[in-house]
Amino acid sequence: QSCHRLARPPPGPEPGGRGLPEGVEYIPTRKKGKNPMKPVGVAWYSLYAHTRLGYLFYQRQVKKARERYPQGHSASQPCHFPGVKIVPIPVLSNNYSYLIIDTGCGRAAVIDPSDPLAVQAAIEEEEVILEAIFCTHKHWDHSGGNAVLHQWHNSCKVYGSALDAIPELTSPLVDREKVSVGCLTIEALATPGHTVGHMVYVLDGGPFGGPHCLFSGDLLFLAGCGRLFEGSPETMLASLDVAVGLGDDTLLWPGHEYALECLTFASLLELDNPALEQKLQWVTQQRQEKRSTCPSTLGEEQTYNPFLRTHHPELQAAVGLRQGPGEHHNAFRARVLKEVRRRKDLYKAT
Repeated sequence: QSCHRLARPPPGPEPGGRGLPEGVEYIPTRKKGKNPMKPVGVAWYSLYAHTRLGYLFYQRQVKKARERYPQGHSASQPCHFPGVKIVPIPVLSNNYSYLIIDTGCGRAAVIDPSDPLAVQAAIEEEEVILEAIFCTHKHWDHSGGNAVLHQWHNSCKVYGSALDAIPELTSPLVDREKVSVGCLTIEALATPGHTVGHMVYVLDGGPFGGPHCLFSGDLLFLAGCGRLFEGSPETMLASLDVAVGLGDDTLLWPGHEYALECLTFASLLELDNPALEQKLQWVTQQRQEKRSTCPSTLGEEQTYNPFLRTHHPELQAAVGLRQGPGEHHNAFRARVLKEVRRRKDLYKAT
């Protein structure tokens, strides 16, 4: 199957500034959540992101997920185009790691190795040499496997932003820096908002006659975007615009399987959006069969992802906002994004 065929579906209180970086948005605590970052208040986020308690919580996640999903949380298919193979690896309860392979020389890189055993199993099955670990950000559900994999493959490098406390980081990257793995070229793009040092990675498919591939971590999901733990709506909007600028044909490989929840939420905002309705029907069927919904394309996402539609009058009306006199267009879009994000934070799928 080609990537293109896979991509197309069928017809509260303030924190008071105590220890928080400027621009951090306070999110009230919730009682339940399907992922570790849902029941999050200021204290919980600080513990999860900055202390050993977060790592211990991550280890518990890994143990429970291995017991509950011995074959992974979703059935996924590798994506091929000449000279390149992308292997999605479902890990934890809803995360994805990705093994990117230069099939000509058997060299590979992995994106966000959450569960090192699952990633190592894929490396052995594909019989490749791991040259690089690319980490989108510091959260344990994306970086928790770095240390073990680096120990097992001690010649491989660990890439990421120096602005995030990424475990085992050996090779800090800056915005627009490119890395070669075999004949593959992977570009790092700085996309702060979810964390201050969040990066996404873009595989250049051009030399192989394939599409660009965006490995978006927690910046962008199918019909969703990451929470604003360490950034403002303006920062996140700018980062999302960077992603959209990669082009409509770019394949989106997100860090989580959130498609059904995100699309269901989006359908409450835009009641008459045929593209959204069609995608929701397809995703519902996929998830009933425990199948992955990845990848989509950036072109698709702009037809139904509310976080990429802040410039659309329909969405602006749905959240009850109007552009103020003299208000800059992007400032207004950031206000729309903030309101959509607020509603999504409070939304609980039934």
